[in-house]
Amino acid sequence: MRYVIIGGVAAGMSAAMQIVRNKEDPEIITLESGGFYSYAQCGLPYIIGGEVEDTNHLIARDVQTFRDKYGIDARVYHHVTEVDTKQQIVKGEDLERQQSFEISYDKLLIASGGSPVLPDWPGHHLHGVHTLKTIPHVQHILNDLNHAQDITIVGGGYIGLELAENLIESGHRVRLIERNNRLAKMFDEDMTPLVHDEAAKHDVELCLNESVVEINGDKRVESVTTDKNHYQTDMVIAATGIKPNTDFLKHTGIHKYDNGAIIVNPYMETNIENVYAAGDCATQFHRIKQKDDYVPLGTHANKQGRVAGQNLAGEAKAFQGIVGTSILRFFDLTLAKTGLSEKEAAALNFPYEIVLHQGSDIAGYFHDKKPLHMKMMYRTDTNVVIGGQVIGESGADKRIDVLATAIFHQMTVSDFEDLDLSYAPPYNGVWDPLQQTARRAK
Repeated sequence: MRYVIIGGVAAGMSAAMQIVRNKEDPEIITLESGGFYSYAQCGLPYIIGGEVEDTNHLIARDVQTFRDKYGIDARVYHHVTEVDTKQQIVKGEDLERQQSFEISYDKLLIASGGSPVLPDWPGHHLHGVHTLKTIPHVQHILNDLNHAQDITIVGGGYIGLELAENLIESGHRVRLIERNNRLAKMFDEDMTPLVHDEAAKHDVELCLNESVVEINGDKRVESVTTDKNHYQTDMVIAATGIKPNTDFLKHTGIHKYDNGAIIVNPYMETNIENVYAAGDCATQFHRIKQKDDYVPLGTHANKQGRVAGQNLAGEAKAFQGIVGTSILRFFDLTLAKTGLSEKEAAALNFPYEIVLHQGSDIAGYFHDKKPLHMKMMYRTDTNVVIGGQVIGESGADKRIDVLATAIFHQMTVSDFEDLDLSYAPPYNGVWDPLQQTARRAK
């Protein structure tokens, strides 16, 4: 049995290790288009801010470890260009040797990930224009920062906010351009003023309701033109989302989501026999929406890869789906959410109510307590909690994980009062802020 895996980062190598652990002396060939294996892409912004000293610290296992210790034929700079699902052959280019290759497979896992979107702005090929998704990307940014002081970030989502924080920490001036009227649109509108206030507190220049129309310069970026203004800048980083790496699957007959992500069942199988998919190139089943979704996060990639590997090895295992949990740090604030936003709930025609509450991370009589801004959403027909958002300087991570667990298990608002949560004054109030929020429900 020959296993071929396209992609050598989170999903791909999680799957490979499951095959190693569940099959005796398996033949595994992994094809990575870049030169790095199994590294933490989510840590890349913190290289820029200096909180993580070196990209080597992000590598869980290097390519040589996979080869020598686990017997995996781990190949680098192997760019896949085509899959023949009838003949069960993977084709591509060996970029180092500058020659083509063809590899047959018995079982194939597509874990090709996603690529950052770089809009087709005039001037987007100028020196000083960057995206961030890989180790080479962050290395190019670091080298280029020697020539830049004024940085323009385009996009106010997860990566845009993390980049803004880390570039400010590294001593740069930061401008953040967002085409919508607010940052962090994954949060509801009543929560995002907290994000804007934090940006202003740390001197991030916000340019909202503006769209980039051109990047200007001779060989290197010198300025950015939007539909409203013109800004002098030394560097532009596009943080405008990612797209699944699935263009090489044309003519395979593999079913795809509307954005090109590969549609998989709970066992990570595609509609084509012997072909599996996982990670940022695949869909994730959303437990609340009860349908496939596309939420490319490292947690999902690792879980889906693990499930795919177990199934490839013959151990039946189903992926249990997601509830939409995410968290990020933005300067002194932690921004956390799980479940549905109000926009998502309305689009699904769910009957819902929201509860807002400001509590504190620890007992209220401590002088160093920090405010926690809580939001909980529940269905009015069942009282089941379907969403939550928490923003604060301390304690948001703990509360969002409790909320995520509750939503995963379809708990009702009234169930929160019965939860046996930990209490001691330096850690919590006698009633956790989550419970205080839930008790305010109608």
